[in-house]
Amino acid sequence: MIETADAEYDDTAIRFLEALWGDGYLSPGGPEEVDRVVEGLSLKGKTILDIGCGSGGITLHLVERHGVAHATGFDVEQPVIEAARRRAAAGGTERASFIQAPPGPLPFADRCFDVVDALLHVPDKDGLFAEIFRVLKPGGVFAASNWMIGHDGEPSPQMKAYIAAEGLSFAMASPVRYAQAMRHAGFANVTVRDRNPWYREVARGELERLKGPLYAPVAAVVGAAYVDKNIRTWEAMQKVLDSGEHRPTHLRGWKPDAIG
Repeated sequence: MIETADAEYDDTAIRFLEALWGDGYLSPGGPEEVDRVVEGLSLKGKTILDIGCGSGGITLHLVERHGVAHATGFDVEQPVIEAARRRAAAGGTERASFIQAPPGPLPFADRCFDVVDALLHVPDKDGLFAEIFRVLKPGGVFAASNWMIGHDGEPSPQMKAYIAAEGLSFAMASPVRYAQAMRHAGFANVTVRDRNPWYREVARGELERLKGPLYAPVAAVVGAAYVDKNIRTWEAMQKVLDSGEHRPTHLRGWKPDAIG
């Protein structure tokens, strides 16, 4: 089952994150980080499912830069899907579509995608990967970036403070827990790549920009109070990035060609 809280990314959140991370992106790194998630994969002519597609930047980048035959962006939140559809219409592409559906099983047939790409905040890791495995064709690949915690024990006071500051339904688990869930679902050749060293420094720069040159133009769009709140969030996040407890991570795994 794909479960999440009620919609958390309203138009204000979308405008703020896109001002920080680029048009269409609700996660850090922009197209360069997307390219790192899928590096080494041949996507030309493939059908792709982008789970948690946000406002569509990743989905459309995969179409425009990687030559996929068709990319389906999926999200449970209506505001981001509406933003993604507007972006696709403005770009004139017919090789991307965006679907919103309530939490639950993925609304797709078995074995209908070559590649599943995702950034995920889902509590039921085993149920999530069982669904992803179901919709992948044999020989298909799952490639994702996600924010994780470095362990599966009680979060530190600093991590609890960060999650509270975010105010989002983070369901963090460790890279080890994710890899276990993938293997339990049937994925083979599971790999994990730690992105904490990269984002630790990127986030430091983001915080400096929010306090400096971005403050006035972003505050003009979303309000100073909203920017001030997010500065406090970034300060809390930086502490757990520096400690190593917050671990952005890439995942990859393959559905075997023959399922016994």
